[in-house]
Order: sequence, then C-alpha cells, then structure tokens
Amino acid sequence: MRTAEIKRTTKETDISLYLNLDGSGKSEIDTGCGFFDHMLTLFASHGRLDLNVKCDGDTYVDYHHSIEDIGICLGQAFAKAIGDKRGILRYGSVVIPMDETLILVSLDISGRSHLNFDVDIPTQSVGGMDTELIEEFFISFARNADVTLHIKEFAGKNTHHIIECIFKAFGRAICKAVSEDATIGGEIPSTKGLL
Repeated sequence: MRTAEIKRTTKETDISLYLNLDGSGKSEIDTGCGFFDHMLTLFASHGRLDLNVKCDGDTYVDYHHSIEDIGICLGQAFAKAIGDKRGILRYGSVVIPMDETLILVSLDISGRSHLNFDVDIPTQSVGGMDTELIEEFFISFARNADVTLHIKEFAGKNTHHIIECIFKAFGRAICKAVSEDATIGGEIPSTKGLL
C-alpha cells in the first residue's frame, strides 16, 4: 500500500498529515480554515485518496503559514508514498466544468518541480482566506512532490467555483497519474529509467 505520514513542527505551525494513494476518498481535515478544509476534502474525494490533516497554526496572524506548510507536507507525503514510481501512468490531465467555470489541471510525476498557475481569481478573499494562498499551496506542493503541475482557467467568474474546480481536478489528475499502467508492467515510465 502506498502511504506516507508526515509530521512537521515550526514556530508557526504544527502539522500531522497522512496520505494513502490507494484509498477510497475518506478524509479527516482540520486546518483551522474552514474553506481550505472543504477544498482538501474535495481533493481527497475526487482523487480517491485517503487524507488526514491536522494543523495548529498561527491563524491569528493569517492563514499563510498554515496553507503553505500543508502544501509542503502534502508534497513530501506524495513523494514518499509514490516511491520509485514503478508501473505508474505518470501523467494525469483533467478538465473539470462547474457551471460557468472550466479548469484544466495537468500533472507529470517527472522528478522535476514546476508550477504554471494561469488562473484569474476575481476576489481577494473567500471564506476568510486570501485567495492568493491557493497558488502558494500549489507552489509548495509541486516543489516538495517533485512534479510538474499546470493549472489553467478557461472560464470562470465565481471565486468559489474556480477554486473548487481546481481542487477537484487536482485530485482527479493525481488519481490518473498514480494509476498502474498495465502496458509497462513494473517498469519506471521514462526512457532514462529514472524519474
């Protein structure tokens, strides 16, 4: 079973995170930010991942440290759980519509960290959280997971719908990318023999 547990404590946050890539979409999320809890719940459900996150952070300042550090922990857990990447599809691309919104998330478990975040979020906050933190979360994830991640908005006017689509598509892209590829057996999906 591809699982990982990460514990990270700094002067700003204390995080425990458990990830099961072969789960069923169950989650227990407590980040201190209700809106972000909802987004991680959607991510786990649509990605068919089991995810437990407990974060005690300095939310009296704002949510920046908590959300950035959760991205770090999730990225580290993903890298640990995926192991040597043998037998996986490696790539996952998903386009998700939600009413007026259309979002693409495309992922390559490449061993090279990169984020392209081409999203225009119309408001500066939602659910008491600064919306600029969504990009910060994905920067932290991509760096620590060593993946290439592209997130593009094709249409959208509603901040909540845009962010919700992103997290649903992110979960589904990961689900595809970590799936086993029967055509390559237990090999690493790269001509280099290493990812």
